[in-house]
Amino acid sequence: MQLRRRKKDESKPDGTMSLMEHLYELRKRIGWAALGLFLGTIVGFVWYTVSIPALHIPNLGDILTGPYCKVPESKRLKIPGHACALLATDVFSPLQIRLKAGFMVGAVLSSPVWLTQLWGFITPALFDKERKFARIFVSCAATLFAAGAVLAYFVISEGLTVLLGFAGSGVVSGLDPAKYFSFLMAMLLIFGVSFELPLLLIMLNIIGMIKGAKLAQARRYSIFAIVVFAALVVPGNDPITMSALAVALILLYELAVQVTKLHDKRKLAGADSEDMAVLTGLSDDQASPTPAAVGRHAATGDTAGEPIGSPLEAPGAVSAPQPVSVHYPRTDFGDAT
Repeated sequence: MQLRRRKKDESKPDGTMSLMEHLYELRKRIGWAALGLFLGTIVGFVWYTVSIPALHIPNLGDILTGPYCKVPESKRLKIPGHACALLATDVFSPLQIRLKAGFMVGAVLSSPVWLTQLWGFITPALFDKERKFARIFVSCAATLFAAGAVLAYFVISEGLTVLLGFAGSGVVSGLDPAKYFSFLMAMLLIFGVSFELPLLLIMLNIIGMIKGAKLAQARRYSIFAIVVFAALVVPGNDPITMSALAVALILLYELAVQVTKLHDKRKLAGADSEDMAVLTGLSDDQASPTPAAVGRHAATGDTAGEPIGSPLEAPGAVSAPQPVSVHYPRTDFGDAT
């Protein structure tokens, strides 16, 4: 057994792995990620009712019910002994909510662990340049998702005020914890995922699928599509939440337009400088290459070394023209009379 384990842990000089070795590596990565998620869930489960006064951090339950508690008291149910509380009508509802909240927080707290395991599994298949771009895009994606979730958290209270206010003064709402947390999680996910729009557009621009000028020309249609998208995906379709998402996405779209246009200008300037470097390297007796040849050598990086054009040959003597005799066939038309 020890000999087999030693052989399995030994890596090949060229870094290649067999299918079974990939499966063993995947199993190990999933195990560490699951362990991190389990420990994070335990922390979230305990934090649900325990606050940290020294750091001025409230418990998780108060944080999650914060948007609901910002709704005016005339619109929500008042329970004696509780300043703000949800109304549970099921025996297992409190436990389910606490488990869901703990799992959600555990996924966030353990994200460095499972992201590290995911990164460690896919990194060997990437080149150095691809790893650099991957780090940048992952960092930007995490930042944009967090920004969208934070915006949703502060907008939810206004949306709830509008939605609960439609019933008038004769109805007081006592929200069920399961439905409220489902609504809260849906809003956080929708805003977080929607904020990845500029990153997607910039990624498509980098790989050459779209141009910044095309995005600028389609600005009006994109704004209309964004408004329709916000109206379709926002739960409840309240005007405040829908407007907040639409305005944020429009600003992010404009940011993506400017970034893509700047990237296109830099890319064009770099291509022009490479072409000029190719042309200035020619001698006086060399022909200028065709644009296709310039682009081919610039793409391969072979701008120095062998000349692209071929030297012009000296003109030779022109031979004298030869006389050309033309014979027309004789046609007998007979007696015209």
